[in-house]
Amino acid sequence: MSRPTSSPTALWVVPVSELAGVARHVLDVARAGLPGWRLVVAAPEGPLLERLRMLGTDVVPIATGFGTAASLQTLRATVRRIGPQIVHSHLAKADLFVAAATLGQPVKLISTEHHISPDRYMFHPNHTEARIMEAAHHARLTRFSRVIAVSASTRRDMIARWRTRTPITVVLNGVDRPDPAPVREPGLRFLSLTRLAAEKNVEMTLRVFARIAAEHPAARLTIAGAGPELSRLQEMAEDLGVAEAVTFPGFVEAGQAMASHDVILQPSRSDNCSYTLLDAAAQGMGVAASPTGGNPEILPMRCIAALDDDAAFARIAVEQGLDLQARPDLGPQIPTVAQMAQHIVAEYEIATRGRTRGLLLHAGQQPVDMKANV
Repeated sequence: MSRPTSSPTALWVVPVSELAGVARHVLDVARAGLPGWRLVVAAPEGPLLERLRMLGTDVVPIATGFGTAASLQTLRATVRRIGPQIVHSHLAKADLFVAAATLGQPVKLISTEHHISPDRYMFHPNHTEARIMEAAHHARLTRFSRVIAVSASTRRDMIARWRTRTPITVVLNGVDRPDPAPVREPGLRFLSLTRLAAEKNVEMTLRVFARIAAEHPAARLTIAGAGPELSRLQEMAEDLGVAEAVTFPGFVEAGQAMASHDVILQPSRSDNCSYTLLDAAAQGMGVAASPTGGNPEILPMRCIAALDDDAAFARIAVEQGLDLQARPDLGPQIPTVAQMAQHIVAEYEIATRGRTRGLLLHAGQQPVDMKANV
């Protein structure tokens, strides 16, 4: 972190170390750069920081126990040492950590909300715990200058749950379009590429595939990923009589998996702005997804089926496999990675200088009236 620079500094605080989810967002921005700004990332040691070092990004290792006295002291000392103009937190643990660690520090706070479940009890076992966390977010947001939401659905849930008046701007996750575009053929090789957890609803994926396999015996399904639901899902595949057509390879490289499959199945109960769906559309895959969260903001309705309608989901999945013209494209509302980085910088400019120059919403083409975002 000794590289001299005259650019203002944005310190990103990220409570994850593995290469998934939010780490993808961090790495994309690190590659593209924040125009006019120096990026420093504070995160636990692990693959994310290793990859960032390879990219030449300045990093600060933070103990994995976010919120402990030692980690709070490390972040306070880091802020004093590098003097960032912006401290930008990602995910709830970092949001609360940053709010506490920067008390009394002359910095502007920004956070990006990547995932808020439409079901307030999905990640909180009871009403009391859910209300406590909502109150904590309401309180910490009083210290934040601005918030970025990765979908309009996320923004609505933040306002409803956290009752915040902090300005929230929607910036969809950015994805670059491959050039040349991949050449695709029709096929019924289905792929689930997600954490094997209850909120991802992979049991519906299996039920839907059993319907498809009954009419298309050559169809195949790969359920990639790891998580607490693995054993139950393997047993379910046996019970449904599709075990020989379903594989569970664990973690796979997403690009290679997409290249060798035809359709993504994602009936998730909790999505905000899914990189899996964005990547699938960019790679010319078919997509069948739930109407959860931001999914309808990034996919046409012909790719969406209700969570309680296995038959409709199966019909859409087969159509997506066999009809190349039905498959989704990345619409103009989806930014490139560079455009996404520019929108983030626009938020920094507003927070630090009150300037609205260059602020765009949804990665797109029209300036935003800031009053509409409050």
